[in-house]
Amino acid sequence: MDKGQQIGFLGWIKRGILAECLLAVGLAAVLIVQKGGSAARESASSNVLTIENDYIKWVDFTVSYEALCKAYDWDVKTHGKEHEICWVELLAYTAARTGGTFDKNALKIMDKAAKSLSEGDKTIEDLTCDMKYYAYYREAYDAAIGGLVGEYQAEGKTVYGLKGYFPLAQGFDYTHYDDFGVSRSYGYKRQHLGHDMMGLVGTPIIAVESGYVEALGWNQYGGWRIGIRSFDGKRYYYYAHLRQNYPYAEGLEEGSVVTAGDVIGYMGHTGYSTKENVNNIEVTHLHWGLQLIFDESQKEGNNEIWIDIYPLTRFLAKHTQPAAKVEGTKEWKRTTDIVDPAVEEYEAGREERVQ
Repeated sequence: MDKGQQIGFLGWIKRGILAECLLAVGLAAVLIVQKGGSAARESASSNVLTIENDYIKWVDFTVSYEALCKAYDWDVKTHGKEHEICWVELLAYTAARTGGTFDKNALKIMDKAAKSLSEGDKTIEDLTCDMKYYAYYREAYDAAIGGLVGEYQAEGKTVYGLKGYFPLAQGFDYTHYDDFGVSRSYGYKRQHLGHDMMGLVGTPIIAVESGYVEALGWNQYGGWRIGIRSFDGKRYYYYAHLRQNYPYAEGLEEGSVVTAGDVIGYMGHTGYSTKENVNNIEVTHLHWGLQLIFDESQKEGNNEIWIDIYPLTRFLAKHTQPAAKVEGTKEWKRTTDIVDPAVEEYEAGREERVQ
């Protein structure tokens, strides 16, 4: 073999070795991606919440507006029929199937399951018997939205459907966008753990769900604010930056019982001050937040669970409460009353506890 042939032969060997190396790297990359994808799917299935010491420590509420609407429609459509569908269970099943993702494919999965359930082909127990994370999603979603749908009395008739209300009175202008998790710097660097709805000073604020007033007064971050606890103790609704000088509905105080749809206060821009009754917020808006509580130790401290409620806010726009001005005052009152059985049950229990 002459010198030129030797050089060519060596070059061919080098190219062969290089090709083998590239192939090995490619195969390794594929394995890593597959393993990473598998790990990501496993993580996606478990990252919605974490369980420690027998109660949930974290919830990532990722249910979309479209999913809320679809699950709610199935619930209402099948209510009172032989095969009823619970919207919380349907959403939990879908989340357990998709790892908490609610895209177009998830909606198809939801529809298919709902059709099977509504026709009696399957029960929710059949569909979820082998699902590792269904129970977690079921408990988490029940904590988030479990009190918003049910029976109530309106105009002397029993109604089944959405008994939670949009947080602003009907007909008042507002703007909003998904701002959950954006940074805040007043006092200390932190995330925005609620939803802002920009509007006009004095816009009536509506109770989203029936409950009792757990907190009312000044907070340097939220200004004049109201905290309302659901009767089952799982949800804490926080309404902040209320109007200067006249923040609350007349007669509202800690311990007051409110019915979903009641006017509880008025939009303003108070807050960001240790001094009470100060307008230090630049833009007039309602900050409302939803905290989930699985154990009382989570109410305040490092284990607080606040969820993104932008999709839920859009969903609640299905049920708005008109309000009318009380002549000669700064007050507004709801114009359509409901009787919520949850209020009656709580009041009856409170009377028994007093006795």
